Amino acid sequence: MSASRDVESWSRALVADLGLDTAPDVAAVLDLARIAAHGVARPAAPLTTYLAGYAAARGVPLVVVVAAVERRLAEDAP
Repeated sequence: MSASRDVESWSRALVADLGLDTAPDVAAVLDLARIAAHGVARPAAPLTTYLAGYAAARGVPLVVVVAAVERRLAEDAP
């Protein structure tokens, strides 16, 4: 089984286990984690995705979260 298929399977199983009625855009979430890890530091990836999930629970679209992360990185750039 490929790594991406493992992640998709993991995601589907976890969504079911948590009783969620939505499926995440796995590629977008992983891209968000990559942006945070490379733009800040590796530990920023799980924190950023957690905050993205929190924002999603409050109705903030993922595209808005990604834009905010990219804006923050641009503002913090030397």
